[in-house]
Amino acid sequence: MSSTSAGEDTSRSAFAALLAAAMTFAASSATALAACPPDLDGSGEVDGADLGGLLGQWGDCPGCEADFDGNGVVDGSDLGSLLGAWGACPVEPESPRAMRLAGRALASAPWFEFVRAVNAGSSATIMIDTLLDPELVGAAGDLFVVEARSEAEWVADGTLVDVRGASQPILLVDGGAPANTISIDASALLSAQDGDRFGREYDLVVDLNANGTLDGGDLVDGFGDDPALVVLPNATIAGAHAVTVPPAYAVSGVTAGFTMERLYYPSDIASMTPRPLVVISHGNGHQYTWYDYLGNHLASWGYIVMSHQNNTAAGIEAASTTTLQHTAAIINLQATIAGGAINGKIDDTKIIWIGHSRGGEGVVRAYDRLFDGTYTPPSSAYTKDDIALLISIAPTDFLGKGGSTTGSDPHAKPYFLIYGAADGDVCGCPDNNVADSFNLYERAVGDHWSTYIHGADHNDFNCCGVNDFNGPAGTALGSTEVQKIAKVHMLAAIKSVIDESVGAKELRWRRYASLRPLGVLASAIVRTDEARLATGVTAVLDDFQTQTSTLISSSGGGVAFTVSSLSEGLSNDNNTSFTWLTSDAFNGQVRVGVGDTQRSAVFTWTAPGSIEWSVPAALKDFGAAAALSFRAGQGTRHPNGTAADSTLVVTLVDLDGLESSISTGPLGQGSGRTYQRTGFGTGAGWQNEIQTIRLRLDDFRRHGTPIDLSNIAAVRFEFGEPGESAAG
Repeated sequence: MSSTSAGEDTSRSAFAALLAAAMTFAASSATALAACPPDLDGSGEVDGADLGGLLGQWGDCPGCEADFDGNGVVDGSDLGSLLGAWGACPVEPESPRAMRLAGRALASAPWFEFVRAVNAGSSATIMIDTLLDPELVGAAGDLFVVEARSEAEWVADGTLVDVRGASQPILLVDGGAPANTISIDASALLSAQDGDRFGREYDLVVDLNANGTLDGGDLVDGFGDDPALVVLPNATIAGAHAVTVPPAYAVSGVTAGFTMERLYYPSDIASMTPRPLVVISHGNGHQYTWYDYLGNHLASWGYIVMSHQNNTAAGIEAASTTTLQHTAAIINLQATIAGGAINGKIDDTKIIWIGHSRGGEGVVRAYDRLFDGTYTPPSSAYTKDDIALLISIAPTDFLGKGGSTTGSDPHAKPYFLIYGAADGDVCGCPDNNVADSFNLYERAVGDHWSTYIHGADHNDFNCCGVNDFNGPAGTALGSTEVQKIAKVHMLAAIKSVIDESVGAKELRWRRYASLRPLGVLASAIVRTDEARLATGVTAVLDDFQTQTSTLISSSGGGVAFTVSSLSEGLSNDNNTSFTWLTSDAFNGQVRVGVGDTQRSAVFTWTAPGSIEWSVPAALKDFGAAAALSFRAGQGTRHPNGTAADSTLVVTLVDLDGLESSISTGPLGQGSGRTYQRTGFGTGAGWQNEIQTIRLRLDDFRRHGTPIDLSNIAAVRFEFGEPGESAAG
């Protein structure tokens, strides 16, 4: 068990605002009167009764209600104010009520998951929980699906035009979420195409007064910056642009013998604004010409892409140097490259580095050198702040965390790791830190997320490397399928950072059970749900980094448990074998390298048991946050680790002793079984696969339990309960 955290973050916080900014706006659904001080009796009208009240306070009367000008005397000035307001008080217009509506239905409690993304051709649903909002029972209205607008655009024009051609009548009834989960008619026909955007965005409005305008008392999802609904296209196929790939060319200013580049750019680049630059750095024994699938794909979605010769044989420092040099070269020489076709079209403030194998570590090391100030690009072509995103494909970890100027560390830069479980080269083995890609992932402290693909090997990510598949027979995906997965997830990674795309952000943490990208093989097992955000985190309950006693959390609260063999320690397999031994509780946890200090906790159960964290007083207010999240994974080859998806119950307890529980099972948020690869000892199973589990805090109130989220006393994880995994 890793830690409690929030948003997409998984190990450094206990709860955080997950997609919270736009949804926290909520105005009263009742008509409100404007401020009307002369209405002394609150009748809504200034009349004789108010005049009588004023005359009764006439004269010196400090603090009196009728002293409208605050001078301590009720006099003619105040009488003039009252007479000037004579008649009915003005009525303030009602505000629409912003709330989450879109998501997916669940078979049991909490009955619904509020999410925004849906694949093109799939049905979408809304839910309004009348247990939480009983005043809406009996309300009837029209559901509108409209093109997404910003808050300013909504304020300027509230006219409702349904993209389906007509709105949809709905009636809200008693019975809470199950009774008020409503399919959006014709949602499978909604367009997913919107130029280079990662999906088409829509807002949802329930027009309760049926006047065709977003106004007082109406319900709206998408009123703020985030849309209500994003319909995702098949992002494994080319985008809207034809692509030009000129002949490979040499550049100056780089290490001799490694001067070649290959360029990919949208054929209509002349009509486009400056575009972000993607740089691809190959691995050892690979060639810069082996990534056409990726260069063509990203260019078709509107990016300028360059793949270069990489000096990997000389080591990671040399590889990082060629990445740094080639990035400067294409920026400084853009007037002559490809006959000047990209001149002025590179946005050198938005640079994405993608590296494979030694190149995957090399791009991290290159950023580390910029961060440490030990490398300055020639002609000041760019700075560390211009590097927007680091992407590593199955990276090595030769250098480890290192010191202040010697390691491979992503620091706080957004970082995406994509990796194959059947990798026969950078294998994730227990005997060699160099071959453990997740070391770099754990080292990152900014937004970082991963995609881990069962049946993918090291060279499935390029066209021409040797077949180094090492996994169970019949599980190999092959390069065609792996590259489809790589294309959609690398595009989503870029779109999530460069464009702040809501659909792309959601794809980087949604599980394949609830959102499998179009075009990806239905049988492919892909772990996409380990996402850790540094942004939006409000508090850390326990990350196991401090207070190393199992009885005290890192936030200082007490910990009580009835599970077996609970221990905390470094997230590192303690020998060179994956064979399960009671002496190596962290078996399979190959996630730290030289200089790393990341810790986690492990335990077992074969009967009902629990872990309960007391919440310190300073952290008791969960009401200001949107989600509780934590990371969990099954220990490889452990005799209890046989469940296809290990589930648990999470319970919140408030200061009055009221409890509310959610099972992770209906959400599809268990901990999956490790890839059943053999080697390095007896048994089957490979490196531990850590997954993020996130629970919306409002869902703990969906049972009708009046739990006080602003006064939470304890968080309890319950294992082995009826309906959950019996052992683990």
